[in-house]
Amino acid sequence: MTKMFRKTLLAASVSLAALLAAQGAARAQEATIVFPTNEVGATTYNPIKATMLNTATALIFDRMVSQGADLSYQPWLAESWEEAPDGMAWVFHLKPGVTFHNGEPFNAATVKAWIELFKATEGDNTYMVEAIASVEVVDDATVKFVMSRPEPNLLYNLSSTFMSVVEPKSYAALGDDYGVTEVYGTGPFKLESFAIGQETVLVRNDAYAWGPAVAANKGAPKVAKLTFREIAEDSTAFLELKTGGVDMLLSVPSDLLGEITAEANLAVLTLPGQDVWYMPINVTKAPFDDILVREAAAKAINQDEILASVFGGVGSVADTFLISALPESQVSDSAKIKYDPARAAAALDEAGWAMGPDGVRVKDGQPLKVTLWTQGDSIFRRLTEVVQAQLKAVGIEAEITTFDSSMIRDQYKTGEQQLAVRSYNWDNADIVDWFFGGDRLGYPNVSMFNDPKAEELRTAAMAGAKNMSERVANFTAYHEYVLTQFPMAPIYQPVTSIGYNTERLVLPSPLNAPSFGSVAFIDMEVKE
Repeated sequence: MTKMFRKTLLAASVSLAALLAAQGAARAQEATIVFPTNEVGATTYNPIKATMLNTATALIFDRMVSQGADLSYQPWLAESWEEAPDGMAWVFHLKPGVTFHNGEPFNAATVKAWIELFKATEGDNTYMVEAIASVEVVDDATVKFVMSRPEPNLLYNLSSTFMSVVEPKSYAALGDDYGVTEVYGTGPFKLESFAIGQETVLVRNDAYAWGPAVAANKGAPKVAKLTFREIAEDSTAFLELKTGGVDMLLSVPSDLLGEITAEANLAVLTLPGQDVWYMPINVTKAPFDDILVREAAAKAINQDEILASVFGGVGSVADTFLISALPESQVSDSAKIKYDPARAAAALDEAGWAMGPDGVRVKDGQPLKVTLWTQGDSIFRRLTEVVQAQLKAVGIEAEITTFDSSMIRDQYKTGEQQLAVRSYNWDNADIVDWFFGGDRLGYPNVSMFNDPKAEELRTAAMAGAKNMSERVANFTAYHEYVLTQFPMAPIYQPVTSIGYNTERLVLPSPLNAPSFGSVAFIDMEVKE
C-alpha cells in the first residue's frame, strides 16, 4: 500500500466518520411523534375555520393566555390583564419583541386585526369572540376589548388552540390556502410541510424568546425538528414505537400499556384525561325519534363492565357528557345516565317493542335493528363490539359499520347515522353547546339534537351569565336537561397515557400544563 493511498484512505475514513457523526447529531435533534387517533384527518392548520385541530397546531401558534396544570390562567402573549368590574371591558398588556414566522410584528394592531378576522369569518368557532363588540388599540403594547355583554369564559377562549393568534396579513392574502400550503404564527415551531392524512413536519423557530409563563424554557425549543405522523391503527403505532420507527405516541390505549412498560427502553407518562367516550344517538332517525327507545339504548350500556373488560380498569366510568373535573358535571343523580337493564327493558315494553323469540324486539312486524358506526382503530372496534353485545342483551340488534378515522366526520355530516361510538377531548362545559347546538346538525352535532327548551337553556349558558358562578349554574342546568333527553350515552373517561422512548427523549417533570402540548414540547429534550 503506497503512502499516498494510505493517506487518501485515512482522509476518506475521517470524512465518513464526520458524516456519520453529523447524521447522528442531526438525528439527535429530531423526534418523530404519532398523533392520537382522534386527531387523525385534520385538513387544515387554520384555527379560525377548523372544526378539528391537532397537537401540532399548538406548536405553530401561541395564545394570549396559557393554563397551568391546575387550570389557572397564566400569562403568554398577554403579560397581564384587567377585567372591568361589570365585565364590559378587558384590557390586555402585550409582551414586547414578539414576531411572527414571516417577520411581521405582534402588537396591539395585530390583535385588533386578528379578532376582526375571527368575527368576520362565518364558522363554528365564531362564538368564541361573539361577545367582543370592538377592539381598541390603546398603544402598541396595550389593547382593549369592549364587550357587548360579560363573558366569564373569555380567558378560557383565549387559551384555546382555536384562538391561536394568526398573522393577519398572510391570513388575508392566502385565503383558503392559509393553514394548508402555508401558515404563520408566533409559536416555537414553524410549518415545514403538511401532507393531509399522512404527516406534518415542524422545524424549530430559532428566534423564539417568549415562551409561556408555565414553561421552564422561555426560549427556543431544544428539539430542532418534529415529525408528526398520522397512524390510524393503535397496534401499528405501537409496533413503530417498539421498533424505533417513532419516538413517542401521544395516546396509548389501555390494552397496550403493559406491552409498553414491559420494554426496557419505553415508558409511559400519565396525565389527567380530558376525554369522554360516548354513544351519540340520532334523535331524528327511527326508532330513536322515540325518547323511550333512546333511554333504553342509553341505559343498556354497562359502563363498569366496559371499564374492566375493554380498558383494564384504567380511567373511570362516565355518567354525564362532561369530564368529572368540571363543576358543570355535577348534575342531579336522577339525570346521570347509568346502566339500568331493568329500566331499559321496561322503556322498550312501554314503547311497544316486544321481545321476539330470537332475542330481538319486534314492533308492528319490524325487528329492532339499527346501525352502529365506529372508526377503524382497534380500541374503537373492540369497544363497539362490547356495546353491540350490551344492546343485544336488551333486544336491540346493532349492525356495526366501520369507517376510516379520517373519513368518519364527513359521514356524520350526512345525518344517516343511528348510533355511533366516538370520543371528544375538551376541558370546558361549552362542549355541550358544541355537540348539541341546534345549528350544528350532522357534525359536530352527531346526535342531530335540536330541542326548543335545550336551545333556551343553551342561550342562557352561552350568553346569559354576568360572572363565572352564574355561568356554572346555567351550564349545569343546560347539561342536565340534555342528559334527560338521551341524545347520547356516556361510556368512559380515560386518563391520557403517553408512550415514549426513554433512550431518545427526556420529558419535562413536572409538567405544568393540563395536556402534553406546547409547554411540553418547548421543555422536551432529545438525548445525544
